[in-house]
Amino acid sequence: MYGSEAKALFTKRIFWDANFELIDYDAKANWVIERVFSRGDVEDIRQCRRYYGDEKMSEALLDAKFLPEHRMHLAIAVVDKPLKKFKYYTLRRSNPELFPY
Repeated sequence: MYGSEAKALFTKRIFWDANFELIDYDAKANWVIERVFSRGDVEDIRQCRRYYGDEKMSEALLDAKFLPEHRMHLAIAVVDKPLKKFKYYTLRRSNPELFPY
């Protein structure tokens, strides 16, 4: 178990496509962290930081294959690393999207 003894308290809407009661927060830590950053609010992110700690959060976010564009800047602030260190950024640069009109 990570950081604290108490189980992390996330809202069910983040994990709408999974059985919320059966989520193993320790075994699926990277998936949970990515999901919280993609769909959670500020309180969910605080719970995630409290439960996993900054080191595990940084590791998971740097290794994430996808984060929404508007959450990428929040992840940069939390991890305190440059954008070029994120796997998502390097993957996105290698597969650029068409310019939206």
